[in-house]
Amino acid sequence: MIHVAVVGCGRISDLHAPAYHDNPRARIYAVCDRDAATADRRKTEWGADRAYTDYREVLDDPRVDAVEILTPQLLHEEIVIAALRAGKHVQLQKPMTVDLPSADRICKAVASASVPVPAPVPAAVSAPAAAHPVFKVADNYLFYPPIMRARQLIDSGAIGKLTGIRIGFIVGGSGGWEVPASAWEWRIKEAAAGRGFNTFDHGHHLYAAAWYLTGEAQRVSAWVDSWDGITDSPATIMWKQRSGGLYGVIDFQTSPEMHVPSHYYANDEWFQITGEKGLIFINRCTGNIHTGPVLTLFDGTTMHEIDDIPSDWATGFAGNTANFIAAILGEEAPTLCCHDAREILKFALAVQRSSDRRREVYLEEFDHTFPDAWARRHRRREIRTFRPAPQNGLFHPTGRLSRRNRLNRRDPFARYASQAEPLTDALLTRFDRDAAAGWSAAVGLILTTGTCSGSSDTGDSGSAADPAGKSGPAGKSGPARLCAIHYSLLITDGVPELTKRRVTGESNDCLHDSSRALGGDPPWKAKGCL
Repeated sequence: MIHVAVVGCGRISDLHAPAYHDNPRARIYAVCDRDAATADRRKTEWGADRAYTDYREVLDDPRVDAVEILTPQLLHEEIVIAALRAGKHVQLQKPMTVDLPSADRICKAVASASVPVPAPVPAAVSAPAAAHPVFKVADNYLFYPPIMRARQLIDSGAIGKLTGIRIGFIVGGSGGWEVPASAWEWRIKEAAAGRGFNTFDHGHHLYAAAWYLTGEAQRVSAWVDSWDGITDSPATIMWKQRSGGLYGVIDFQTSPEMHVPSHYYANDEWFQITGEKGLIFINRCTGNIHTGPVLTLFDGTTMHEIDDIPSDWATGFAGNTANFIAAILGEEAPTLCCHDAREILKFALAVQRSSDRRREVYLEEFDHTFPDAWARRHRRREIRTFRPAPQNGLFHPTGRLSRRNRLNRRDPFARYASQAEPLTDALLTRFDRDAAAGWSAAVGLILTTGTCSGSSDTGDSGSAADPAGKSGPAGKSGPARLCAIHYSLLITDGVPELTKRRVTGESNDCLHDSSRALGGDPPWKAKGCL
């Protein structure tokens, strides 16, 4: 039996404690709160053996195997490190702590901690000895059944490759249970230090859920306002994932005249997860604004309602505690471990920095000595690499580089240029004759392959010795000329025929010739070659 001590017996403990009730593998052995009356009341409510007002006394108790720390985040580091040094397993209420140096000190303590050999006690009382304490940050959203089912659907390929996630969050003026004034007091102090109710404290749930569903973020842009000078909303958070082509948005709103139907806090959340072939909607979390099915799946053709899973917000707390117990017993890995919790914290800090400094923030910059300088260099490097090609193309009608492109010669699509010719040559191998049955069409394609020198003769210039057709006649050199490849695809009653020839000439002339070869007027007369 694992003996657990709950340190911090405020409002949120009402959701953590029930998971230990009637649990054959763990129980609440001790409680600790700075208010003696609260500690005594919780001791009676939860059937604990001991009540303390100082966490140090908890850690000195040899019968305590693990601690559940539910204090304000400003106190986390001190208590966690002391608990680890005492050899206790630790479950820490999110967020991990208030900044990255603090998180790093916690992670260092986790890495160096060990569980001491306990004094002899009855086998039915003490937990099994372990070589290393378990440390995890508690976030119930990672164990909320609708979010877990959404993850299963994503992993099964139900909506194809992910392309985006949008999360909505709203706080009402009434609804839910009563929150003691003392709980608001420490939150207001945190908000005054820049760690807002919504975007830092509660935001951890949403950042962690997005991380769980879609992976790690690369960079963040945030706009955080306040409707009352205290609350950090309205706010909009946007980010790009490390995996290309995947983006996320969170919208925080406060509606002071709205009543939010809820058994818990007066807020609610909803998710839209987009894939290349479908959508997943998680329709409620904390509250019950949406009373229909908790999860819906659009598979590209049909909407499926999924309502056979628990949707009570408290269920996630039970799952989270079950993971903690299983991790102590060596049955599961703890979710969130120190590294992962640090990543979620980094995201929350990036939100703060982006809003404060009015710029996009890279999560990686937090790990550099001079983050602003690193971000500037990295941003310039990305702009040089990924700046879109100008609409006028690389060349003016005269064939000269435009002034803009003298400064930026790189085209973000240049990396694909080497594939254009072999892919076009292999077009007929991928042509579906059954799908094109009865078709008759003519398709023209022109590939420009760069500049070459030599004569301006037009013709098939490819050869075994000069496959690219870039060399002029022996002994001759001439002005820069543009090389082009003409492809003509003729489809007659579904039967394709592909022809190819190379053309060289002055930058404008060769493309005009190419256009005429395909039977059309040159569209780039005024714009230059593309």
